[in-house]
Formats: sequence, structure tokens, C-alpha cells
Amino acid sequence: MAAELAPADCPPVRGFAVRRGRRLAPGWWWAATTGRLVAYGSTAMRDRLMLLDQERRVVGLACRPLEFVWRDGRRVVAHAPQLAARLADGGHVLVDCLGAGFPPRRLAGVQAVLEECAQEVGWQYRVEPAADPVVVANVRWLSGYRHPRCAGSVRPGRLRDVFASRRPLVEGAAALGDVIRTLPVVYHGLWSGELTAALDRPLTESTLVAAAGRHER
Repeated sequence: MAAELAPADCPPVRGFAVRRGRRLAPGWWWAATTGRLVAYGSTAMRDRLMLLDQERRVVGLACRPLEFVWRDGRRVVAHAPQLAARLADGGHVLVDCLGAGFPPRRLAGVQAVLEECAQEVGWQYRVEPAADPVVVANVRWLSGYRHPRCAGSVRPGRLRDVFASRRPLVEGAAALGDVIRTLPVVYHGLWSGELTAALDRPLTESTLVAAAGRHER
């Protein structure tokens, strides 16, 4: 029965409480992957949701789509993984997100159970640490250009031709036309995976960019 579920297509089983004093309140992320809003409840969760949205093999996203309930001795334990992703190959991944520091004691206690349950129905379960802050900053910038409208009037073939050889970001944008108009196209290409660059270093106008799958000449 569980194996027939598609977690990434399910609505949340519960929301997130608003706590006074927290720097980030629960919110919504517009996912380019699905064209729908997905809820988040923490900075770490928002960042991981954003990174999953940018990952090319992810084709579905959901927040807290299901809850696992089991008995641990006399105690009943319940846990709803924070995120679910459906992959292009048909696989499903359940994700919990950690902030800075060590895993919370409660999550460490349920991790082994959830890994076993997920494996039994052919899914994956993983606990993600806080993401690299440089990668997060770069992808957050690119996410501002994730909407399809940012692809502009430049045809994908032209974008790949201009970046067939690795070249500085702004140089390629200038080769496409007026940089005010073409920079959003380049950023959208980096978000969508049409173009590639090293995102573990600060993204600048000199960042070397190439078409995905192309080898440097």
C-alpha cells in the first residue's frame, strides 16, 4: 500500500508553528520544478528546498506529505519528514534538514527507523546537514531568475552555442546581445542546468560558464 504512494504529490499532514523570537517565520517557496508553492518552517529547510528545486533530476516537491507512526516499547512515536522529492527516474526521497551543529536528539533517535521504513517501500530517507553557505548564496541569487519568463527571447540553442567553450559570464552575456537583457537569460540558464559553473565559489561577472555537457575546446 505505502509503495503505491507518491509522497511528492501529497498535501502537508501538518503545518509549522510560529514561535516568537525566531529570525525566520514559516513561509512558502515557489517551486520552479512544479509551478506550485511549497511550505517551509526553518532557514535550513528553505535552503534545502531551494537546492532541490534547482536540481535537474528532481521533478516533484512537497512539504511534510506523510507521517510515520510506530511503537517504541510503551511509547508511540510519530515523525513527519520535512520534505519529499520525486526523481526523474521514478524514485522518491524523504528529507529532514539540520541547521548548524549536531542532529537534535529526537531526530537521531528516529533516523534508523525511517531509513528502514523507506527502504522497505523502495524510497530513500536522508538527513541533510546545513548547506554550504557559498552555494546557498549563489543559488539564492540564481533563484531570482528561475521563472521561465527569464529565459527571454534567446533560443536555447543560441545560449549553448555562445557558451560552447568555457568563458566569463559577462563576456558570454555580451556576445548574446545587450547585457541588461541577456544577463537574466544567462542566470536562468545556470538555474535550469542549461549552463554550468562552479557554484562553490562566489558568483561574479568573471565566473567561467559553459554549456552543460559540453567539453572545453
